[in-house]
Amino acid sequence: MAVLAESGSNPDVDLLYDINGLAKDAPHWFDRIVEFVGEYGLLIAMVLLVVWCWWSVRRRGDEDSAASVAGLVWAPLAASLAVLVNVPIRGFVERPRPFLDHTGLDVLISGKTDYSFVSDHATITMAMGVALFVADRRFGLVGIGLALVEGFCRVYMGVHYPTDVIGGFALGTAVALLLSPPAMALLTPVLRAVETSSWGGWLVRSAGARGAGRDALIPGARTETSGTEERDLAA
Repeated sequence: MAVLAESGSNPDVDLLYDINGLAKDAPHWFDRIVEFVGEYGLLIAMVLLVVWCWWSVRRRGDEDSAASVAGLVWAPLAASLAVLVNVPIRGFVERPRPFLDHTGLDVLISGKTDYSFVSDHATITMAMGVALFVADRRFGLVGIGLALVEGFCRVYMGVHYPTDVIGGFALGTAVALLLSPPAMALLTPVLRAVETSSWGGWLVRSAGARGAGRDALIPGARTETSGTEERDLAA
C-alpha cells in the first residue's frame, strides 16, 4: 500500500507540497505556533470544549440532562475507540510518512517513525467533534471546526498527506455516528442513575437546577393536600 505515496504528480502529493509550502514562506515564530497547536493545542482545546459543554448542560438542568451528559461522555470514548480501530488499519496500509518518500518538505516536528495513514490527530478530533455535535449542535459545530483546523495543521507540518487527514475524518465520523446508538443506550441509564444519587447528582445537574426541578409546580395544578381540604369543606 506504500504505492499511495510513490508518485509526486498525483493530486494528493501536489496538495501536500502546496500546503506545506506555506510553512517555508511563513515566519519562524508562526511555524512554532502551528507546531504546538497541531501537535497538542487543538487536542487540549477539544477537551476543554467538551468540559465547557458539560458545564453548560449541568447548569441548564434540562429534563434530558442525563442524555446530554451521556453524549459528552461518549465523545472521548468514541475518540479512544476510533484510535484503536486505526491500529490495524495502519498496519495493513503501511504508508510511510510523506517526508520519507518526498524531498523538499519543511517538516516542523521530528521523531515521527510510525505509519502515516490514517492520522490519529484527525481521527481523535473529528470523532470528538461529531460526538459533541450529537449531544449539542452549537458546541459540536465548534468541535468539527477545530477538527478541520487540526487536519490542515497536520499537512502544514509535513507529517501527513491530505488523504491521511481525510481518512482520519472519515474514521472518526463513522465510529462516532455508527456506534452512538448502542453507546447512548448503555450510557444514558447509567447517567440517570448518577443523576438521582446523593453522591453524583452534581455531575449531571447543578444543585440549583436539581432544586428547581424538585420544587417546580405546574401552573393551575391541584396538590393532594388542597384536594383533601376542599373535600372536607364540602362535607
